[in-house]
Amino acid sequence: MRSFRLPRRKPSLRAAERTLAGAGTVALLGAAALTGLAPGVSSASSHREAPLIAGDPKADNTDVYAFTSPDNPDTVTLLADWIPFEEPNGGPNFYPFANDAHYNIKIDSDGDGKADTTYTWSFTDHLRDGENQFLYNTGVVNNLDDPTLNFRQTYTLTRTDAAGTTTLLQNAPAAPSNVGRASMPDYASLRKQAITPLPGGGQTLAGQSSDPFFLDLRIFDLLYGGNLKETGHNTLAGYNVNTIALQVPKKDLALHGDATRNPVVGIWSTTDRQGTAVTASTGKGAEGGTASHGSAGGDTQGKDAAQAPGRDGQSGWHQVSRLGNPLVNEVVVPLNYKDAFNSISPDVDHTVTPVVNAVKNPIVPKLIQSIYGVPAPATPRNDLVEIFLSGICKACGPIKADLNSQLLNGDVDKNKFTASEELRLNMSVAPTANPNRLGVLGGDLQGFPNGRRLNDDVVDIELQALEGAAQTGKTVPALAAGDAVDTPYRQPSGTFPYVALPNTAAVNQADSLHPDGGVGAGFGGTAFSGGSPWVPAVAAGGGALLACAGVMALRRRRASRA
Repeated sequence: MRSFRLPRRKPSLRAAERTLAGAGTVALLGAAALTGLAPGVSSASSHREAPLIAGDPKADNTDVYAFTSPDNPDTVTLLADWIPFEEPNGGPNFYPFANDAHYNIKIDSDGDGKADTTYTWSFTDHLRDGENQFLYNTGVVNNLDDPTLNFRQTYTLTRTDAAGTTTLLQNAPAAPSNVGRASMPDYASLRKQAITPLPGGGQTLAGQSSDPFFLDLRIFDLLYGGNLKETGHNTLAGYNVNTIALQVPKKDLALHGDATRNPVVGIWSTTDRQGTAVTASTGKGAEGGTASHGSAGGDTQGKDAAQAPGRDGQSGWHQVSRLGNPLVNEVVVPLNYKDAFNSISPDVDHTVTPVVNAVKNPIVPKLIQSIYGVPAPATPRNDLVEIFLSGICKACGPIKADLNSQLLNGDVDKNKFTASEELRLNMSVAPTANPNRLGVLGGDLQGFPNGRRLNDDVVDIELQALEGAAQTGKTVPALAAGDAVDTPYRQPSGTFPYVALPNTAAVNQADSLHPDGGVGAGFGGTAFSGGSPWVPAVAAGGGALLACAGVMALRRRRASRA
């Protein structure tokens, strides 16, 4: 396989047009996703990316990651996150998975846009004392089976493929939300207890983690208000998400079980609910579709019964959320198509004319040009179609490299290949000892858009791609600084499940001295992988703040008495 070569970017990237990175990334991924979606389009790094799913956080996919396991290279790790913006101190109910939803990770090994393998997690609630207690836990929790853990969840995991549906796990324990240091002094141990081995090899975990996505979300405020100096704040710092992690042998995902001959797979996650439907008018085709939703059972969205690509095969279940590449639904998909996109299967994407047009002629480069004077690349943008819809291969489009299209698989029927929005991974690319946050653009072929690792800076990568770096082979110097947010708030670990342990401190620690909050956001507890030298420093700083506030209050009181 020929290397996908792009110049390495110099480490001197500063807060120049960081703002553009955020905008470009959204537009880029969005554009690519939109390139092939029909009457309903939109989906990707979904932190509240569509109107309906924003009202159903338990079903809201936030991100998907896929990479060859660095410490176990015969396996692949797939991560999917749900429930955006979990404030750590969100008691007393905290953040359980929905018990009336199916959480899915889907794999397309032959490139037809349909799932060849689906892993499904279904959760059950268990309450020890609902009559006399309101607390999530009634004492210190050291083990998942402690009676002090008043609320807990278990799950069933199934695998569906051409042979049918197989139950892999039953009554497997989910890790609880991290209530805090007093309640769960060793949360790392609790999470480790929830890692469950799979029959035939592999392991899985369902539980809370620090949100691994990183970017400056103020980009939606008119691209930082045209002021590039206002970038560099990781808006997701301190928040948590619910993560489902899956590590399986490569053969379990590859076409015909042969990861050597068929190394490329496409991955996306979905959520299914019962009783509701997102419908799209078909009278005017892709040009005139309108989305609506039913109200059965109080749920918020689903898939039209007349079009069932989102169904999981069981009566009454409908797809309400979908995510493959990051930021597609937020930035590329027009408002009229976001909800519908969340309800369709990737094999329908190429029929969505408005979305395809938005990918080939994206809005973001024009916006960047009007605000910052960076020239927009010429259209049509077939390079974006290749990055997001077909995968990268010399026969796929203008990017002359073979990287991650299922067309590279030896046993794929090329006549059945369908352009579709998926996160594609070439499992034959070995992990690197020195990952580059810019992935393929930085010369690191295991990084995004070839799969996605936890440290891949997808905002900066997508911005550069949106501005034409993939087709020119040169990065855009004016956008070198991206959004000035280059790493996750918490660094991932080197072993499964890789995601950082959840935060425990309030994100918005506002007080009379700091009405805008942000004091020590996200720092708190000792439940961090390897510990953190910031914890004592922040604790000391917080103590100093409280002492200072106390002295000031005392002086004011004495003055008022005088």
